[in-house]
Amino acid sequence: MITVPFEARRFQSTAAYYLRYRIPYPDKLITRVAERSGLKPGDHVLDLGCGPGQLGIAFARLQGAAVTAMDPEPEMLAEAALGAKQAGVDINIRQGSSYDLGPDVGRLHLCVMGRSFHWMDRPATLQALDKLIEPGGGVVLFHDKGILAEPNWRGILEPLMETYSPERSAERQMRRSKEWAPHEAMLLASPFRNLERIGIVSEYTRDIEEIVGRIFSMSSTSPQALGDKAADFEAALRAELLAVAPDGKFREVVEANGLLAFRD
Repeated sequence: MITVPFEARRFQSTAAYYLRYRIPYPDKLITRVAERSGLKPGDHVLDLGCGPGQLGIAFARLQGAAVTAMDPEPEMLAEAALGAKQAGVDINIRQGSSYDLGPDVGRLHLCVMGRSFHWMDRPATLQALDKLIEPGGGVVLFHDKGILAEPNWRGILEPLMETYSPERSAERQMRRSKEWAPHEAMLLASPFRNLERIGIVSEYTRDIEEIVGRIFSMSSTSPQALGDKAADFEAALRAELLAVAPDGKFREVVEANGLLAFRD
């Protein structure tokens, strides 16, 4: 089984872009996941690999959950603390990774992860969570799936990534290979093997600034990953985006979904 090597500061240069440019998970999705999982106000939710805390803040704001937001990246945790203050909710900010899961985290009803599970030792993480999640609780993996992009900015990104960030591009391709076990297979081999998915499909109009910012929020094309090639990458990216969208507008159809995993 392939596991991505742990890199604590992988996202240190993406914090400024993440909240501003990533498409958020719809409130309707958070509400439906909470209802299906039997979450009650005051129940403990761990947002593991929280980044700037989008999920944790949403569960605290919409559902009244007691949230712990955990991430190895100090810059991300600072954004999470600021976001929680702006949302008017209290969350527990904790520096650490999946390798730091232990009894001191406390008993959990849910562990939620937004596009972070693939960075972890997945079997070890699920084994650790099995010791923390209370009966009736579970794990929820949040993700978003691009259904349509007009014009197709992702088709522009891939070759540029290979040119300007070859190591990160190779790592990305590894996770798309046949050797990479899907999350569903990992969950089915764990105590959390009762799976179902909830999805919400939404349409967005994005401009070039938003597309560029979103791309800089990705680990493969972050300022850190690009290094001294960042300016050349951005210039090439903007030129190609403008060539396919002279009006600077991109239409996207995105499915935001939660993969819910419970014990039998």
